[in-house]
Amino acid sequence: MDFSLTPAQLELQARTRRFIAEKIIPLEGDPRATSHGPTEALRAELVGLAREAGLLTPHASIEMGGLGLSHTDKAIVFEEAGYSALGPTAMNIHAPDEGNIHLMEMVATHEQKERWLRPQVQGHTRSCFAMTEPHPGAGADPSMMLTTAVKDGDHYVINGTKWFITGAEGATYVIIMAKMEDGSATMFLSDMSREGISVTRQMDAMDSCFTGGHCVMEFNNVRIPATDVLGEIGRGFKYAQVRLAPARLTHCMRWLGQARRAHDIATEYARTRQAFGRALGKHEGVGFMLADNDMDIQTCRLHIAHTAWLLDQGQTCNFESSRAKVTCSEAEWRVVDRCVQILGGQGVTGETVVMRIFLDMRAFRIYDGPSEVHRWSMARKILDAAEKRA
Repeated sequence: MDFSLTPAQLELQARTRRFIAEKIIPLEGDPRATSHGPTEALRAELVGLAREAGLLTPHASIEMGGLGLSHTDKAIVFEEAGYSALGPTAMNIHAPDEGNIHLMEMVATHEQKERWLRPQVQGHTRSCFAMTEPHPGAGADPSMMLTTAVKDGDHYVINGTKWFITGAEGATYVIIMAKMEDGSATMFLSDMSREGISVTRQMDAMDSCFTGGHCVMEFNNVRIPATDVLGEIGRGFKYAQVRLAPARLTHCMRWLGQARRAHDIATEYARTRQAFGRALGKHEGVGFMLADNDMDIQTCRLHIAHTAWLLDQGQTCNFESSRAKVTCSEAEWRVVDRCVQILGGQGVTGETVVMRIFLDMRAFRIYDGPSEVHRWSMARKILDAAEKRA
């Protein structure tokens, strides 16, 4: 095993790190960074900076205008971008657009890519992914989907309510998951301006790092032409896995950068803050927390690197991405929680960025599937494999 980075990876890592430190972190206090995420004006400014730096949408293919990064390359770059909550927005690698870009590259037709994907890769537009529904619809169990698509001539008519749809406010297009009459699911593409699509409200949430926030959407007799079906009819659940396995991992990458940022701040505080006659970090209780942070950060980085390598080998990695997602979401949360404890009053106030990281990161254990669902899925696969060996 060779854990060293190539010269090209080292250069890209250093360039991304400089960009975040010099261009993005100074904008973290901008009032346009609202409780529902960066405003469109701030997003446009951030994207412009990344475009100038040659770091915009680096995960997209070279053909579409990106850098064509491998999953292994993304692990390096996305961690650096995640060092600031604004970094993923600036580099156009934030959720849900990052996952949607990957899905569109894999599944969309040439015409669909030119219409929706290319402007998105260029940073001119945003998208959302409408799958989750309020009770009793689809949440962690997508088979419970209640949104329907009924064929009507050369169109499909979609009706339903979607809930907690990230980035819907201000998005240009949406990928809609709907259930067909035979019980299968299909993905549909649509401009957000299409008649019958409405964003009824933005939801208040703990996190504030996603442009457009999280929204409730209504689809009332939305007529979508058959040419705007994404992929094949009835394969929506399969395409969801094409999107979600890498997306789980990129969440791990981005929030690893946030965990590292919190750890760096807490380490500096522990080094300089005096308590009971010596530096705070020299007290065993605080020092142990710093050591535990380092172990959790390294564990995450190794899980990410291994799963990214498997994806680069062409494996689907449904099991491995679940394992990485649970490990990283819980370990990165532990890091930030310890940092709040080390910082004391500064950790629970806006005196440092750690409080915001804490609030943003709690949802990671829920996004892209709760830890409990992933553990359950992994357990089934483990038992199935054991059954086959028996």
